[in-house]
Amino acid sequence: MKVLVSDKLSDKGVEILRNGGLDVDVKTGLKPEELVKIIGEYDGLVVRSATKATQEIISAGKKLKVIGRAGAGVDNIDISAASKQGIVVMNTPGGNTVTTGEHTIALMMAMTRNIPQANMLMKQSKWEKKALEGREVFNKTIGIIGLGRVGSVVASRAQGLKMNVLVYDPFITQELAEQQGYELVSLDELYARSDYITVHTPKTKETIGLVNKDAFAKMKKGVMIINCARGGIINEKDLIDALDSGKVAGAAIDVYEKEPPEDWSLAMHPKVVSTPHLGASTYEAQENVALAIAEQIVDYLNNGIIRNAVNAPSVAPEMLPKVKPYIELSEKMGTFFGQIIGQVTSDRLKKVSFTYTGDAAAIDTRPVTIAGLKGLLSIVTDEVNYVNAPVLLKERGIDLEETQTSKEAIYTNTIRISLEFDSGTRTLEGSVFYPGDLRIVSIDNYSIEAIPEGYMLVIYNKDLPGTVGRIATIIGESNVNIARLFLGRDRQQGTAIIIINLDTEAPRDVIEKIAKFPNALSVQEVKV
Repeated sequence: MKVLVSDKLSDKGVEILRNGGLDVDVKTGLKPEELVKIIGEYDGLVVRSATKATQEIISAGKKLKVIGRAGAGVDNIDISAASKQGIVVMNTPGGNTVTTGEHTIALMMAMTRNIPQANMLMKQSKWEKKALEGREVFNKTIGIIGLGRVGSVVASRAQGLKMNVLVYDPFITQELAEQQGYELVSLDELYARSDYITVHTPKTKETIGLVNKDAFAKMKKGVMIINCARGGIINEKDLIDALDSGKVAGAAIDVYEKEPPEDWSLAMHPKVVSTPHLGASTYEAQENVALAIAEQIVDYLNNGIIRNAVNAPSVAPEMLPKVKPYIELSEKMGTFFGQIIGQVTSDRLKKVSFTYTGDAAAIDTRPVTIAGLKGLLSIVTDEVNYVNAPVLLKERGIDLEETQTSKEAIYTNTIRISLEFDSGTRTLEGSVFYPGDLRIVSIDNYSIEAIPEGYMLVIYNKDLPGTVGRIATIIGESNVNIARLFLGRDRQQGTAIIIINLDTEAPRDVIEKIAKFPNALSVQEVKV
């Protein structure tokens, strides 16, 4: 079998592929049209971040069985297109965790002590001590948004520097934070108290532009900002404005909205220490991820062993036809629920429960539960996959419960996901009507039969005449097509829920117009 390595990979990684009996071609720097022409020859594709495995490229890969990402993030791979073709997508979570955490600390120290500017002046034979006065990090407060594996490395290193560590992460329990010596706070409190703020969340619909002008307005004057996570989580224009006004004293940026940047204003700003996405660029990290992905691909192509797959749970082949619809439903439910709960919730998740009834209780539910966890955790970490989802949940101090029951219900099968927070419990229930027809059948107190697919608007509203018509009109006036519309109501409360499937993403002004409609209580867009 043939494998194409389209991005730079360590020689040892390539050697593992070849020693595994695979025919390996290393062709880096290919243009998309060049890759489309040749990908049909290969059974496997190995990429880092440079190659964009788009739908067009994946569709041309008629023989492709596996795509391996040497690294954690897979936002350069069209997972949906790969899944439709039965292509397994694997990553290597954790391989560059320490490296990225260390780079965050390195940038913080370089920014704090003006090291890049000092180095540049010295090379110009200029001795400018007064202009380069810095400050100590000792006893300063660092706010970490997202306590995943990289965030945890940053937190532990910051503690070693005797900094006070504030953490915002809705998927971390108070008990775990206290055990580690961190203070768990709301996002607004983190903004208000931190001398340094660093982001370590995945790039999702909820986190794009998370740190914006409104966030900067809540921060201390003189705060310093660090981003080694994903470009776009911090609004670049708003950051430049905050730097120019003096609200932000400095920024250390490794990732950008476009890479390389089309607009270099942020990277060239005099108060910014900038690096070209070097977070994972150490010898050790590149060696780790190269060896790991090479071993995983050899195992899969030679023996069918799946490790660290982001789109393929481990299920016995003879059981897959029966279990697969429930796996798909559970992951869609987790993804949907995670976005509804929101990346910026201040409530603390303590426990996740899965309850299976009817036909759903008669199968091996473990891979179904894992799929649901993967969907749920995808809003807080891009390292999650079908292998490590339960481990990541446990690392965050969140309890997991799984129950099967033969109790009679309205539907022949149901999966119920319950999320227990400090303030109460939220529930989401789904059912497989038949393979290919997956439904959400209740959200909290609302019964509904919505299809979890594509772009969706979830609207809570007053149960009053004309509400549905007005909302549909707002959407139609913006030239967005409604594919499906589902309704649920709570007569006692006098409220209702509308779930709308759209053919395309809703423009921001559509969501704003709906939110301003007096009968609308809340509106969210999710992507499943």
